[in-house]
Amino acid sequence: MKQNSVAVVGAAETTKMGKIPDVSVIGLHADAALNAMADAGLTPADIDGVATAGISPVELAHYLGIKPTYADGTSVGGCSFMLHVRHAAAAIAAGHAKTILITHGESGRSRVGAGGFARAPSSLMGQFEMPFGPVGPPTMFTVPVLRYMKTYGVTEEDLAMVSVVQREWAAKNPRASFKDPITVDDVLNSPMIAWPYRMLMCCLVTDGGGALILTSADRAKDFPNKPVYVMGTGESVETPMVSQMYDFNSSTAFRISGKKAFDEAGIKHSDVDHLMIYDAFAHLPLYGLEDLGFVKPGEAKDFIRERNTAIGGKLPMNTNGGGLSYMHSGMYGMYALQESVRQLRGIAPAQVEGAKISVCHGVGGMFASSGTVIFTNEK
Repeated sequence: MKQNSVAVVGAAETTKMGKIPDVSVIGLHADAALNAMADAGLTPADIDGVATAGISPVELAHYLGIKPTYADGTSVGGCSFMLHVRHAAAAIAAGHAKTILITHGESGRSRVGAGGFARAPSSLMGQFEMPFGPVGPPTMFTVPVLRYMKTYGVTEEDLAMVSVVQREWAAKNPRASFKDPITVDDVLNSPMIAWPYRMLMCCLVTDGGGALILTSADRAKDFPNKPVYVMGTGESVETPMVSQMYDFNSSTAFRISGKKAFDEAGIKHSDVDHLMIYDAFAHLPLYGLEDLGFVKPGEAKDFIRERNTAIGGKLPMNTNGGGLSYMHSGMYGMYALQESVRQLRGIAPAQVEGAKISVCHGVGGMFASSGTVIFTNEK
C-alpha cells in the first residue's frame, strides 16, 4: 500500500455505550455501521466492501443489504479490527473495492445474542493449558506477567499506576464508563482477581461497538468530515498458548507488527503525537511501550510513573480512558481506532493539541496476535 493513499472517511461508535440490554450483537454492529455511514454521508448502497469479527461478514452484509465485492472475516481477537484496516487499505489500493465498512459490536455485559468463548478440548489450549486450571484471561495473562515483573523489578504499584493514569483520561470523556478519580492505593485495595491483578487492573465488561469506513485518498475530499489517512500498518501472530510465547518479557508479535508499521510509515518515534495501546489489563501498555520501541526493555514502568503518558505528558496515551475505564466489550481494538481518528479529526473529548500522527496498537488473545495502524491527518 502506498503511504497515505487510503483514508478513514467515516467513524462512529454505537448510539449507547456501556449497558445496552435491549440490543443484540448484530443490532450493535448495525447501529455502529449506520452511525458511521451517517458520519460519512453514505447509505448501504454506497458500500462495496465489508469486514468484521465476532460475526460473519456474510451475516453483516445480509443484515445491512450490502452487496459487496470484498469481504474479510479475519478474527484473531481484540486486534482483528487493526488487521481489517490493513487488509481494507490493501484491497482499496488493489481495486478490489472502493468503499469498505469495518464493524464491531459485542454484548459483553448483557449477553444479548452473544456467543461463547469455550475452547475445544482438542485444541492446543484445551489439551495443554486448560487441564491446569486457568479460568479466562485474568488467570492466563499472569503467566508472562510474573516473569516480566521479576525480570524488570516491576511492582504491583507500577501496574496500579497504569490504571490511575487511564482513569485521569477517562474523567475527561463524557462517554467513559468510569470517571471518578482513583489512586494507587484504591487500585491496590480493590478485590484480588489473580495475583498480581486487582479488579481495577482488569478491563471493563461492557456492551457497545463501532465502525469505520475507508476509501481511497483521492475520494476523501468529497466526504463531509476531515479525512484521516493510513500511513503505515503491520500485523503478526505468535501462539494460541500464552505458556508458549517465545519470550515472556516481550511480545514477538508486537515487535513484528510495530516495526512493519513504522517502516511503512517512514516515521521516527519522536514524530508520534498520540498513542493508543490496547489495555485489557494494566500490563499491556508496559509491553507495548517497550516492544514498539518507545522505551527500552524495563523502562516502561518509569516512563508511566513519570507521567509521560498522562495529561500534559510528552506522549499522551489511551486518551479515551482505555479498556480499563472507557469501554471493553471483549474485543477492544475498535475503540482504540475510534479514538485515534477522533484525535486526528480534532474532536476528541481529551484532545491532544496539534496532534498529527497517531499510533494505534492492538493485541488479540493472550499475546496471540497483534495489529498496528499509524494514522495522520496530513496528506
